[in-house]
Amino acid sequence: MDMMQYLDTIQPELMNITRLFGLPDSDWDTPKWRFTAAAEEGSFRCQFTDGEHSAENAVLIPPEEADARLQELHRKRAARRLVRQTLYDLCRKATGIHPPWGSLTGIRPTHLMYEAIGSGCTEAENAKRYVIDHFDVTPEKAELLWEIAQVQGQLPPPEDRWMDVYIGIPFCTTRCTYCSFSSGELGKGVLVEPYLDALFREMDEASRIIADTGRTLRAVYVGGGTPTSLNEDQLSRMLDRMMLRFPGAMEYTVEAGRPDTITPGKLAAIKAVGVGRISINPQTMNDRTLRVIGRAHTAAQVEEAYAMARAADMHHINMDVIAGLPGENADDFAVTMDAALRFRPESLTVHTLAIKRSSRLHLEQAPLPDGETASRMVQMGLETARTLGMQPYYLYRQKYMAGNQENVGYALPGHACQYNVDIMEETTHILALGAGGISKRVYEDEGHIGRAPNVANIEHYISRVDEMIQRKRDLFMPEAGV
Repeated sequence: MDMMQYLDTIQPELMNITRLFGLPDSDWDTPKWRFTAAAEEGSFRCQFTDGEHSAENAVLIPPEEADARLQELHRKRAARRLVRQTLYDLCRKATGIHPPWGSLTGIRPTHLMYEAIGSGCTEAENAKRYVIDHFDVTPEKAELLWEIAQVQGQLPPPEDRWMDVYIGIPFCTTRCTYCSFSSGELGKGVLVEPYLDALFREMDEASRIIADTGRTLRAVYVGGGTPTSLNEDQLSRMLDRMMLRFPGAMEYTVEAGRPDTITPGKLAAIKAVGVGRISINPQTMNDRTLRVIGRAHTAAQVEEAYAMARAADMHHINMDVIAGLPGENADDFAVTMDAALRFRPESLTVHTLAIKRSSRLHLEQAPLPDGETASRMVQMGLETARTLGMQPYYLYRQKYMAGNQENVGYALPGHACQYNVDIMEETTHILALGAGGISKRVYEDEGHIGRAPNVANIEHYISRVDEMIQRKRDLFMPEAGV
């Protein structure tokens, strides 16, 4: 492998490293930053220097394998980690900054904990030491990863026979300024009925794919958008079709995200079909912030929605909040955490704001809390979850997150959301229905994941739903050839 030539293929990853330290994307590639690399004596070796500081590392070349393709994959992975880690070491020396997640820039750091466990580090201290020593993760984050691995280990293990189903309802009453999901404002609702017609057709065919492939339904998740932006009749019809086509799952979730879209009739429809988990997502309990982020409800309406859901005998409510929202400080976030203690949800998801390039908030360049404040908010979320008796059960990260933090799902014992774990760990096949859904087939033996995306545009999805169905059949039943 030509290490110097390989460097050109991982420039985006190197830019992700420099961003951890607040350095311009191109700093690592300026004349003062020199890079050398070579494969020699059974190892890869590389060095970065900026003229004042230097960092050098080496890693053993993976042993020969019978499968040439896997051998090349493992060699590239080892070389990529080596180069990234060495640049990270140099940046840390040059800036004195220690990012909480160390050199990790990927979205699924739990994979590294599983790697540690798989390499024989089955004791807590050894596994945590592995991710600390290899990736410079802080002890607090290593502890978080270990706890999550323990909770996930109590869930039904992933197997090839399982299949999850995601049903997307891409409508919201208003669009949040931080949102980058495939969703549109409901408006007068003229697209809802045509959309449901197309969705029902896709649901019908998806149930046949499950049957034809001999797989067993594991979890069903209705997300969006805001599913409860549908009116009571539309939501009831959608749920009835869901249960007709996808009966017998071990878990059903419906996002009732916007408090101002929840009614007793909608909760009754959710309860009637046997859905056990809903999500009511205030994001913040500060009215000023709600206006800034484009929410059309108040904190008082959140209180009313939780009371309504409890009156409807909903036994598992998840609460989503966001740390690092524009204009908020630690005291503002404490108000939201106090509400969580009052509501006592069965699960709590603490997101860290990530400004995507496709969001209005990115375009408006709204003032945001600094990294230290965001980190304090995330810590407050963890402390609140602990007070509520919850455990962390899944975690993921995104680019451009405030304070280089993370998103964590906490839940009471026995209340971890199976679908959230499956989609974040990418260990289970997923049929994703609706505009913007991405179906995934896990090829565990081959070490990769096949994908079949649905178009994100709602009108295009409606007119091309048969094509979306065929994409799924091609992914899960290529041998059928139909």
